[in-house]
Amino acid sequence: MKHYLTLLLFVTVITANAQDDLLGEIDTDSVFDNYATAAFKGLKIVNFESTKLVADKELVFMVSHRFGSVENGFDTFFGLDDAVTRLSFIYGITDAINVGVSRSSFQKIYEASAKYRLVRQKENGFPFTVVGYNSILLNTSLEKDNLPKLEFKDRLAYTVQLLISRKVNSNFSLEIAPTFFHDNFVFVNEQHNSQYAIGLGGRHKLSKRWSINMDYGWHLNRADSSPFKNPLSIGFDLETGGHVFQMHFSNAQAMNTNGFLGQATGDWSDGDIYFGFNLSRVF
Repeated sequence: MKHYLTLLLFVTVITANAQDDLLGEIDTDSVFDNYATAAFKGLKIVNFESTKLVADKELVFMVSHRFGSVENGFDTFFGLDDAVTRLSFIYGITDAINVGVSRSSFQKIYEASAKYRLVRQKENGFPFTVVGYNSILLNTSLEKDNLPKLEFKDRLAYTVQLLISRKVNSNFSLEIAPTFFHDNFVFVNEQHNSQYAIGLGGRHKLSKRWSINMDYGWHLNRADSSPFKNPLSIGFDLETGGHVFQMHFSNAQAMNTNGFLGQATGDWSDGDIYFGFNLSRVF
């Protein structure tokens, strides 16, 4: 019941009330040609994709780094010894269509993705920006020696998301992200391969260059025997000219959607959390 009340409150708030240069967006109004802009300054809120897209004919290189758990203290130098990295390239085919490729050291995952805007929030018009996101993943860490019946298809996973955001005012934006993801191989026997989640996220602007961001993934059909947790992440965005630097804490080390939604292992109450950052550069 608590989860349903949280979701109801979020939806109520969200219904209530690109990029030539990032610094150019900082001091401009949130409406351009009657369309709301810059609901989010980063392509990600923290873990979840935001409704921001790369501009037409621009290429973004993103480095995402997630250290190990800080809970282990000096044994792993507060997680520095157990870091994972994800390198991504995202290209704007148009202002409304992006394609991307990435490689993550977490489970040696390769990913191809598409992100596309369906409708934009408009003053005195449609109240939300709606963006679709699809990806296909290849897990190359699975070993046939340990899984004799392993086939190529078992390495594949898929994600389908609908990202729905609203810029409530010049300082505050919210997003809800209904998500379907499917893993051909799951690490918990009782877990369904097809899984469902709802992402909730938001951004609050603290100053011209700083904002605080938060997102949470509510897994809807996690197996009762699963050791994995719902991902909760908190971070800060710093805007500096040609890029956005995002610093964050999360209880999920994986940075692909299937990973942080399906395999988050940390626990905030135990201090089992991961520090990391996203750094993007526009070309």
